[in-house]
Amino acid sequence: MALELRQQLKLAQKLVMTPQLRQAIKLLQLNRLELTDALQAEMEQNPLLEEAEPAPTPSENPESLSAAENKEIPEAPATTQVQGDDPATVAEVNWEDYANTFDSDFSFARETPPADAPSQFDFISATPGLTSHLQWQLTHLKLDELDKEIAHFILGNLDGHGVFQADIEDICAYVHCTTQEAEGMLRLVQSLEPPGIAARNIRESLLLQLERRGLEESLAYHIIDEHMDLLQTRNYALIARQSDVTARKVQAAVAVISSLTPYPGNEFSNEQTNYVIPDVYVDKIDGEFIIRLNNDGLPNLQLSSSYQEMIKENNKINKDSRNYLQEKKRSAQWFIKSLQQRQRTIYKVMESLLKFQHDFFEKGPGYLKPLILHDVADDIGMHESTVSRVTSNKYVHTPTGIYELKYFFSTAVATTNGETVAAEAIKNRIRQIIQQEDSAKPLSDNKLSALLKEEGIKVARRTVAKYRDQLKILPVKHRRKARR
Repeated sequence: MALELRQQLKLAQKLVMTPQLRQAIKLLQLNRLELTDALQAEMEQNPLLEEAEPAPTPSENPESLSAAENKEIPEAPATTQVQGDDPATVAEVNWEDYANTFDSDFSFARETPPADAPSQFDFISATPGLTSHLQWQLTHLKLDELDKEIAHFILGNLDGHGVFQADIEDICAYVHCTTQEAEGMLRLVQSLEPPGIAARNIRESLLLQLERRGLEESLAYHIIDEHMDLLQTRNYALIARQSDVTARKVQAAVAVISSLTPYPGNEFSNEQTNYVIPDVYVDKIDGEFIIRLNNDGLPNLQLSSSYQEMIKENNKINKDSRNYLQEKKRSAQWFIKSLQQRQRTIYKVMESLLKFQHDFFEKGPGYLKPLILHDVADDIGMHESTVSRVTSNKYVHTPTGIYELKYFFSTAVATTNGETVAAEAIKNRIRQIIQQEDSAKPLSDNKLSALLKEEGIKVARRTVAKYRDQLKILPVKHRRKARR
């Protein structure tokens, strides 16, 4: 059979992802911070999009200004003046005018700003961190070029906790110095503030802090130096036997150790804290739950009236410019429509979650019911993928706290009476039991499983351990605390 090329027509149905549809899907899965950036970027790229100006208030009306406020204000005299013909003769300078103050409430009466007014340095984009703090201390020491190079290498190898991530051999290989010079400079850096800085592990950091307090001969120093593994498991009885001291002295030494800081560099962290801004508010008013979308800070978009007038008037712009503006107008209309559709979809999903999880909003996390994406998708008539995009990285403010929308979806766990309970509700119950336990005799995973079984929740020990790890709760040997 001979091979040949031929053209053939074929009719088929398939879903084509247009750029507009891709944009709508992208807007749907953005969180609040990303949505604000996307709106600003679209306004910069599309001239037909602009932010609607708020209605002027009476205080913003220029005609409401009084005659006294409209009078011309005389120019204030300069504080520095040249007297006579001699330029070297300068009047006394009022240095208060150059002080580090920020007058937030500007007044021509030269009023003194309040004491808690922000400083100029409050507006610096980058706050000083651990490295800057250590470099500032080193500038007050008389170091030669080799010592400065070694110190620079040590500071460059400190992590965010202030732990030195290299060793003496690395210093010698990089700086080409002797072992004694490297060890001496490392010891010098470790003598800086805060105590315990530039240690190679937690044990060395704690020992350095005790040395700074003059407790090299103390029992606390001996426990960290010789029994660090037993200290981690809180096996104080074995520490007392091996150290030939009483349990009361061990507890007193542990109290001293508890006052130390394992990671001294944390207090100088300059990482910015990103706070969660809820996308939806659920408030209880007069016994009913009200859903309110959070539109604060989002620009109110509208089509530019001036560009629309240019499109209507044929004699002002040429054909290419008109086609460009018409294309941007269609894009702006679709963008606004996609944004409105996003808000409506979030409202529908939140309304469905409120219906399924009404007991949670009424009574608390212990009453969370099993729920899957398919249930909400069927309820609002949308696909599961749409519900998944809406609930990702979105947060709701409820009377009991702020939760991610994904939190309300939980797998079902069967109970002994044939009913089901949500896995998140079991986690919440495990947290409550551990919070109420005796710290001297903490509950094991087997005991937790038995207690849950008494409440009608049949959960294996492995599942309890998994839930405990997800809650970031330590095992029983690390939760044990000796009685005093």
